[in-house]
Amino acid sequence: MVLEQDVIEFFETPRSPLPMNFIANGVLGVETIIAAINPRATEEVVRGILRAAKQANSVVIFELALSEMSLSGGYTGYTPNKFADRCQSAAAKEKWFAYALHADHLTVKKGTEEEMSNVMKETKARIDAGFSGYAIDTSFLFNRNESTVSGQLQDILSKGLVLFDFLKEKLGDKPYGLEGEVGEIGITEFTSLEEATYYVQSLEKSGVKLDYLAIANGSTHGVSVDVNGKVVPQLGINVQRTVEIVDEFKKLGYHTRIAQHGITGTPVNVIGSTFPHGNIAKGNIGTHWQRLVYKILEVDEPELYTKMRKWVLETYSKQDVDEHTTFAKSSKYAWKEFFDEVENIKPSTKESIFNQAVSDMNEFIEALKMKGTASLCYKYIIENNLSNTY
Repeated sequence: MVLEQDVIEFFETPRSPLPMNFIANGVLGVETIIAAINPRATEEVVRGILRAAKQANSVVIFELALSEMSLSGGYTGYTPNKFADRCQSAAAKEKWFAYALHADHLTVKKGTEEEMSNVMKETKARIDAGFSGYAIDTSFLFNRNESTVSGQLQDILSKGLVLFDFLKEKLGDKPYGLEGEVGEIGITEFTSLEEATYYVQSLEKSGVKLDYLAIANGSTHGVSVDVNGKVVPQLGINVQRTVEIVDEFKKLGYHTRIAQHGITGTPVNVIGSTFPHGNIAKGNIGTHWQRLVYKILEVDEPELYTKMRKWVLETYSKQDVDEHTTFAKSSKYAWKEFFDEVENIKPSTKESIFNQAVSDMNEFIEALKMKGTASLCYKYIIENNLSNTY
C-alpha cells in the first residue's frame, strides 16, 4: 500500500528529473493524460505549474523543442543547461521534483549528414543537461512519391533509428522515455492505422520501445485567432482514428500511447469531456502559457508589452495578414530578443504570472484527470526497485 506521506517525502526530496518512461509505465492503463508543458518565459510559470501539481499529488512533464531551445538559444533564449537549471530551481522553491525533462521535437527535416550531425550534437547537450525523455521527429521525411507504407516510411525509420541508437549508446542503462513521430503535426492528412502500426512495429523489431507516438490527427501547433484577436477553438482532432491506433497497439501487446500535440486551441471543457484519456497519455500545452504571460505583461508592464508587440509586427508582418494573426503566430520569437527584460519585470508582475499559472494548471489537471498520478508513479518505482536508478 502506498502512503501519501511517503509519496510527498519522495518527491519533496531534491533529485534528478523523473525518467519519462517511469511516468508512462506508472499510469499505463489509467484514464489520465499527463500534461507536457512548454514554459517559454519566466520561472514563475514553471513554479505555478509545480505548485498546482504538488497540491494535486501529480507528476508533470516540462519540455522544449529543438527550435525553441538549442546550444545557440533557439527562439526562446534557452540552452539545454539553462532550461534544466530553470526547472530545477523552480522545483527546489516549490519542493516538488515529480517532473520529467523532455527534449521535444529533435527534428530532422532533410536527413543530410550535416543536419544529422547537428541533431546528435544537440541531443548530446540534452543528455549532459540531465534530460529524461527524448522525442525523435523524422516525420518530415515521409516520402509521398512512394505508394507503399514501407516505402513512404523508409527514411523516417532509417534516420530515426540512427538517433534512437545514438541515445542508447550515450545513455546506456540509465532510464529515459522515448517519443517518436510518424505524422507531421499540422498536415491535413491523418496518420493511417497502417502507418502508425508499421512505424511502431518496425521500431519494436529493432529493440526500440516507444512510450509515446505523435501522429497527424487534426491538431496544429499554436493557435488561430479571429480579426479581433480572440482564439478560434480547435475542434478538429480525430478522436476515432486516435483510439483505433491505440487499440491496435494494445492487441499487439505494445505499451505505446499517443502524445497529443497542439492542445492550446482546444477548449479545456472539450479536453475533459471528449479526449480519450489513457489512449492519449501525454498532452502538449505550450502556446497557452506564452499567451498567459503576454496578457499579464499587457496590463502590468505596458511599456515592455508594447515594445515586444511592435518588434514582432515590424519583423514578421506580411501583406494581407492582419496584426492579430501576425502576433499570434510570431510572438514566440520575441522571447529571445527580450529575454533579459522579461527576466527583470516587477516582483508584482511575477506574482501575477505565478498565481495565474497555478489557476490555469488546476483547470488542466482537472480536465486531463491528472490528480494522484504522483502516487501511481511512486508505486511503480518502489515495486520495481527503481528509486536509486536516477
